Amino acid sequence: MENLDLNEETLKAEIAQARAAAQIADATEPRAQSAYYDKKSSHIVIELRNGASFLFPPELVQGLALAAPDELAEVEVTPSGSGLHWEKLDVDLSIPSLMMGIFGTKAWMAELGRTGGRATTEAKAKAARQNGKRGGRPRKPAQ
Repeated sequence: MENLDLNEETLKAEIAQARAAAQIADATEPRAQSAYYDKKSSHIVIELRNGASFLFPPELVQGLALAAPDELAEVEVTPSGSGLHWEKLDVDLSIPSLMMGIFGTKAWMAELGRTGGRATTEAKAKAARQNGKRGGRPRKPAQ
């Protein structure tokens, strides 16, 4: 086991370094001013400190997909503004990650990708029926 020399001087230096890193993150990363669940649009809305807004459907997010509207409405912004928290759902999300389209673990994101291709619409079903009558998917023309 490594011997960690945690004296007062080292601790003060590490605190100063952490504060400097927080200032850089505050200046360069998106920070939330407020957040709420909009029942009308069924989206979580994040109002950013820079005046911009960001919204997303909760069914994309791991831990929120099956939550009831009343549970979704209990969203809190973390004190730093870098995250969202739902106490009853035990869900914590990073604002920068959400804005990059990261809605959960790698496994969750892989499942989102798999199910996204299975979306069924009437137009898609009609096209499949028409293609089936013609012997399946049309062949690509020879080049």
